[in-house]
Amino acid sequence: MRRIPVLIATLVLFALPASAQSVDDIIAHFLKTVGGMDKIQSVKTLRRTGKFIGGGGFEAAILQENKRGNLVREEFALQGMIGINAYDGKTGWKIEPWNGKKDAEALGEEEMKSILEDSDFDGPLVNYSQKGNKVEFAGRDTFEGTDTFKLKVTKPNGDTYVYYLDTDYYVPIKIDTKRIVRGAEREYETVVGDYKEVAGWYLPYAFETGVKGSQDKAKTVYEKIEANVAIDDGRFSMPSAPRKP
Repeated sequence: MRRIPVLIATLVLFALPASAQSVDDIIAHFLKTVGGMDKIQSVKTLRRTGKFIGGGGFEAAILQENKRGNLVREEFALQGMIGINAYDGKTGWKIEPWNGKKDAEALGEEEMKSILEDSDFDGPLVNYSQKGNKVEFAGRDTFEGTDTFKLKVTKPNGDTYVYYLDTDYYVPIKIDTKRIVRGAEREYETVVGDYKEVAGWYLPYAFETGVKGSQDKAKTVYEKIEANVAIDDGRFSMPSAPRKP
C-alpha cells in the first residue's frame, strides 16, 4: 500500500539535512512532489469511487464527491441501501436507511468532526496558516522500515494530526488523529498509500484506518478518482423533510 511510484521520485530534486529543514521547507517539498500548487488549485472538484472493506471482511461500494468551498458528499451502498453523509459548507447531515430511516438528520458531534476533515479539499497542510492551522516539526521516526519526518497539525477546533512524511519523497504514509468528543479523547491512525496522478496531482488511493492500538482496521480502496467533473451544489444540500399530510 505504501509503494511510491518512481515518477514521484523524479519530482524531488534534493533533500536538505533534517537539522536544516523548517516546517515550510518540508511542506514545500511535499507540494512539489505531489504536483505543485498550480496543479492542485486547478482542480475544482473530485469524485472518488471504490470500496470499503470493514471488520469481518464485509464490503460496501463507496462514493465521495468534493467541491471547493468545503462541500463534500459521501455515499455508502450496502445490501441495496445507500447511506449518505454530507456537508454543504454550513450544515452537516446524513441519511441512514438502516432500520427504516429515510429522512435526513443532523450529524452527531464526532460525525461532524469527521465530515469537516473530509471537506478540506486540499488537506490541512496546504495553505495551513490561512486555515488557522498550526504546524510544528515533531521530530523524526520510522514507520514499517521507512524513515519519516513528523509534522504535528493543530486545527482551530483543537483536533490534532501527526503526519508521517517519507523522508525520500515527502508524502504522508501515516496519519495519527486525535479528537476531543464530549470531553473525551478519541485517537485513530491511518496508513496512506498507492499514490497515483490525477490531473497532475498525486493523490492516495488506499487508506487503512482504525482506533489507535487496535488490530481491527477498515480499508478504503479507490478504484477511480476523477477531477473537474460537473457536480451540482444541490448534491451537498440537506433535503427538505417531506410535508405531512
